[in-house]
Amino acid sequence: MPNRTPEEQRLLEKAGRYLPGGNTGNLHFNSEQDFLVSGGKGSRVWDVSGNEYVDWLMGSGPMLLGHAHPHVVEAVIKTVEQGSTFFANNDKAVMLAEALTEAVPCAEQVRFTTSGTDACFQAMRICRAFTGKEKVLKFEGGYHGSSDYALMSVTPSASLEFPQSEANSGGIPKAIADLMLIAPFNDLATTEAIVQAHHDELAAVIVEPMQRIIAPRPGFLQGLRDIATRYGIPLIFDEVVTSFRLAYGGAQEFYGVTPDLCSVGKIMGGGYPLAAILGRAEIMSVYDRGEVDSDTFVSQIGTLNGNPVACAAGLATLEVLRDDPDAYRRVHGSGAALRNAMTELCEENGIPVQSCGEDAVFDFCFTDQPVNNYRDILSGDGAMLGRLNAGLLERGVLKGGQKYYPSAVHTDEDVERTIEAYRKIVPTLRS
Repeated sequence: MPNRTPEEQRLLEKAGRYLPGGNTGNLHFNSEQDFLVSGGKGSRVWDVSGNEYVDWLMGSGPMLLGHAHPHVVEAVIKTVEQGSTFFANNDKAVMLAEALTEAVPCAEQVRFTTSGTDACFQAMRICRAFTGKEKVLKFEGGYHGSSDYALMSVTPSASLEFPQSEANSGGIPKAIADLMLIAPFNDLATTEAIVQAHHDELAAVIVEPMQRIIAPRPGFLQGLRDIATRYGIPLIFDEVVTSFRLAYGGAQEFYGVTPDLCSVGKIMGGGYPLAAILGRAEIMSVYDRGEVDSDTFVSQIGTLNGNPVACAAGLATLEVLRDDPDAYRRVHGSGAALRNAMTELCEENGIPVQSCGEDAVFDFCFTDQPVNNYRDILSGDGAMLGRLNAGLLERGVLKGGQKYYPSAVHTDEDVERTIEAYRKIVPTLRS
């Protein structure tokens, strides 16, 4: 267990007093393992006590180029020296919008927000405005941020029949349940039956093209695209995680299926608070008061929309990815090495495991059943996964509760250090 200095212990005590639950709402651990990050460089982070960790969390995904990448840092410093925000159009936002439309297949126009939650919420709202309909179909277990609509059936009891939805947070009005329809991921037949029954009410279908750590089965995304087209319903890809991670053009490029709209975030902001809605100009026109009537126009104002500092970080990140043809090979290669090592070790030790996701973002589910949807995930041994994660942290390897995020800067040494930790932990997982 890493040592904690008196300074870090004092700060942890203050966190318990001043932060609800002692945390910011993101990653935290039990009292014995909790720590405070003080900085990061490349693929490593350090806590206040000076302990070093190989970081597979990477800010929950944004840091594809690693922490404090020199090109991104330089771009941010230069921009900050010219001012932090203006509440007006700025050159960095325009240039980043151009870069996004050049990269992402569905993108004709861009509207910036400051979070993936807002981008997904806005995508659903503009589809309601565009279609004049109110209901949205999402997939059980899919995470689209923390809006009232998104938090329906994220972690449900799995006892309701489709397409009923279930609120998974306090404070959500009961009326929201009537506006969200739920389908099982990777199940085209059930999805099409729901759409067929409700297409006159549906404003949109929203889906993570790779749902959390569940990869789409062959043909699922194209089938979903075909269903949405057949009934004239806008299809939204939530690419907050997958954009610029699975490939430069995101899941749309990686899987070869193009939606009508997508939400993007994380990597495209270079580690700063930035996200966006991208999509067909026809749908995006609801943001243009000069193009639509007053009942259709969507007002979307945000003090930090298109913030120049965040846009500069995003531009610098995309420049590095465009100029480094080997970046994605390194990202996928590191992930593949970890996935192969874990499955081999579990096989040697008689532990059933499924390696879920894609090499660029994945995790493990301790079950002997294939994992194709949220309910399949429930068959996994969550306690065993918790012991694995805790064992990694004790050995200086950091990851979240769910997902590894390989980066372009993880080294062979990082991979081997993690695999060596696997070798020590896996034989003990049954205890």
